[in-house]
Amino acid sequence: MKQEFGFEDPLFGDAVGSPAGELAAGPVHNSVQSLDARHIARKLAKFRTPDARRSWFEVAVTLLPFLALFGAILWAVSAGYLIALLATPLAGLFLLRLFIIQHDCGHGSFFASRKMNDRLGKALGVLTLTPYECWRASHALHHAGTGNLDARGFGDVDTLTVREYRALSPLGRFGYRLYRHPLVLLGIGPAYLFLLRHRLPIGHMRDGAGVWISAMGSNAATAGVLAALAWMFGVGATALVFVPVLLTAASMGVWLFYIQHQFEGAHWDRKPEWEFHEAALLSSSYLDLHPVLGWFSGHIGIHHVHHLMSRIPFYRLPEVLEAHPELADVNRFTARDTIAPLGLTLWDEDRRELIRFGDIKRQTT
Repeated sequence: MKQEFGFEDPLFGDAVGSPAGELAAGPVHNSVQSLDARHIARKLAKFRTPDARRSWFEVAVTLLPFLALFGAILWAVSAGYLIALLATPLAGLFLLRLFIIQHDCGHGSFFASRKMNDRLGKALGVLTLTPYECWRASHALHHAGTGNLDARGFGDVDTLTVREYRALSPLGRFGYRLYRHPLVLLGIGPAYLFLLRHRLPIGHMRDGAGVWISAMGSNAATAGVLAALAWMFGVGATALVFVPVLLTAASMGVWLFYIQHQFEGAHWDRKPEWEFHEAALLSSSYLDLHPVLGWFSGHIGIHHVHHLMSRIPFYRLPEVLEAHPELADVNRFTARDTIAPLGLTLWDEDRRELIRFGDIKRQTT
């Protein structure tokens, strides 16, 4: 895998890949043809060092408020104060931030110690309903093949080319259209992903006992926590609080993940032309969020930098933009700009851009 794709990830080591070439002339949200992605990656290496005290501080200011808020909502709802459910979105945002910390642990970027990263990542996986080992392996493959049309299907939103879509049966086209509908992607999809799919090591069934132990162990620990809460607060109150909080975080996470790679100007290539650093920079966006939402999302909106150097702790990503302001103009979007890309559904290999279903009809008329 390492030699085939080329990428920078803690599971396989530092960045490797095909020789750097000139950046492709495909459409981008902002012109970045003058940037040398490989050279930028070398300059970003100095930001990879985590600060243990800062890391533990980020854990404390995220985990403690989440537990306190979640407990307060549970107590209030069990006592009959349903108005407490209005605090669900805030609890969901704290849970989203815990997932970002788990995400950094999976990249080996949150602590200098691999063992400490893994311990914290596994513990947080119990709260986020995301088995750590399984997710880490899948996410590593996502980083390995981002922007590679021949490496789709690992930890990303399924995207077909126009030719692939046209080759489907009518039922297959209907299924793909349904899957790509925003209500499914941001509503049903997150619920399925976190409540059902993560319960089994989907995609890693034959990868040995380790992934099964991770998945089943995480499931058992989560079940134990929920059972204890149900015993203290009641099954109804626990479900009424836990499920909305989880789905709030899950939907926010999927929304972030979607716009990070599905946008006007995204860059995709077939394997012979694909190059890791180029793809990391051009096929990932910079979502410029309000500082409050940026904090809750762990600055993961600075996604092009994250893909270019995944070992940078999330709390150091803003430092990168300060030191390299030219990166702030690469594939930049605001929260308002994320609505239109939800309609982009297919990759047109001839035009080298993401298009909408309606664009296919216009091409044939």
